[in-house]
Amino acid sequence: MGATHVTVTIRNPAEPSRSWDGLFLVDTGATDSLVPRSCIEAIGVEPEGQRVYETADGREIRMDFAIARIEFMGDVTAGRIIIGDDGVEPLLGVTALESAGIEVDPVNQRLKRLPALRLKRLAQP
Repeated sequence: MGATHVTVTIRNPAEPSRSWDGLFLVDTGATDSLVPRSCIEAIGVEPEGQRVYETADGREIRMDFAIARIEFMGDVTAGRIIIGDDGVEPLLGVTALESAGIEVDPVNQRLKRLPALRLKRLAQP
């Protein structure tokens, strides 16, 4: 499957006029979103803590995270942002996608808006 990208605005929740726009890789294998440290620092968002994350190659690393507004496809949500090293590709994780009511269409490699947000699990056959 190819890569899907979307333009995302990360906004400081305490000072909404401070924001950063970037082209994010949509990563349905990632729970949280990832932004380079210099971009988060530039908008005045401070780390809230640290968590251990498992990388694509199976390593476990401790990384800082922050909470910020996440805006894309005309919607806004808020969530945990992993603070990555400068130069990393920004990632949009599944938590932000789901909370905005967006899912990935794997056949067409596009994002699509759900007609309604799910409040329950889908019934299993």
